[in-house]
Amino acid sequence: MTTCRLCGATDLAGVVDLGATPPCERFLTRQQLDEPEVTYPLHLRVCTECWLAQIPPLITPEETFTEYAYFSSYSHSWVEHARQFVHSAIERIGLDEDSFVVEVASNDGYLLRHVVDEGIRCLGIEPSVNVGQAARDTGVPTLTTFLGPQTGAEVRAAHGPADLVVANNVYAHIPDVVGFTRGLRNLVADDGWVSIEVQHLLTLIQKVQYDTIYHEHFQYYTVESARRALAVGGLSVVDAELLETHGGSIRVWARPVEVAGPPSARMLDVLAHEKAAGLHDLSGYREFAAQVSRVRLDLLRFLTDAVAGGETVVGYGAPGKGNTLLNHCGIRPDLLAYTVDRNPYKHGRYTPGTRIPILPPEQIERDRPDYVLVLPWNLRKEITEQLSYLDQWGGRLVFPSPQLEIVEVTS
Repeated sequence: MTTCRLCGATDLAGVVDLGATPPCERFLTRQQLDEPEVTYPLHLRVCTECWLAQIPPLITPEETFTEYAYFSSYSHSWVEHARQFVHSAIERIGLDEDSFVVEVASNDGYLLRHVVDEGIRCLGIEPSVNVGQAARDTGVPTLTTFLGPQTGAEVRAAHGPADLVVANNVYAHIPDVVGFTRGLRNLVADDGWVSIEVQHLLTLIQKVQYDTIYHEHFQYYTVESARRALAVGGLSVVDAELLETHGGSIRVWARPVEVAGPPSARMLDVLAHEKAAGLHDLSGYREFAAQVSRVRLDLLRFLTDAVAGGETVVGYGAPGKGNTLLNHCGIRPDLLAYTVDRNPYKHGRYTPGTRIPILPPEQIERDRPDYVLVLPWNLRKEITEQLSYLDQWGGRLVFPSPQLEIVEVTS
């Protein structure tokens, strides 16, 4: 990758090179264990002109999202987060039964079901056939397609302009950031709102959340780089919120430039924090690779010592971020016997690259392992509550970053 996909600049600085890994959502069946796997370089760089952090677009969204393994509704805390957002958006914008809400990458309807419950007209745009059908099965109108300028214009012509366009945890997943952004502008009314949630590069760097770097995430945003990206589509960021989701996210509110007005005080405050952390120049990125190496070595030291001492370690969850961690650390079933996941789609499959078996969650209670390595650490509170029964035999939870942490649980 020699040019920035947003501004076209050719000065891209390396941030961290994680080697080569397979796509993180390409879970293997038993029959595929004897077949070769394709891996792709995973090297994060940052543009020194617009400060968009990015990886090369070596896979296409069609490869990942046509049949997708992630269903948002399996996380109760995420569904509750969506419910709270809907209610706050209704109050903020003044949505009512005459309004129209569109969510891009609406997944299984986890968010729009709350819009439906409020009697507000809505539409989901979801490229994955299987999760889109799950949304329709629950009464959420859903269009199976990817968003681009033409799709945005077609939806607007067929359904009218949207008073609110929501794009949660998708703005990182699209290699054509310019086309996608123009699609957002085509969807939204000339006096409407766009709300985007995406992981904050500030917390990724500060908390060494490098496992959120994977091939399905093409970009990594600060408020500053998000502001520049949305501007190419005629949208202006007017507000930014700091969220705890996904270990630290931002919610940016944007409007068409003609009606946007000045940025809020809290947006200016976030921009100031980013600048002070060195993310609007190269100073904030220089030590990240060394911190990543420390996380890897600490986790491997713990696992090898545990196994050598006759203790058992299993995993909880099979998220995309977990597969970056497992592949970068070279963790195989000899160090992590298996992992479990609440999503039945993954049961009986194996993690990409590392080929660790994925089992139902009940397996933990049957086997009573000494340690459970939590891979979706962003759901720490929810998972700690789900695994409170570990105290029956003194089992402990392990969190790998920003520093290795071993936690005793109580029921």
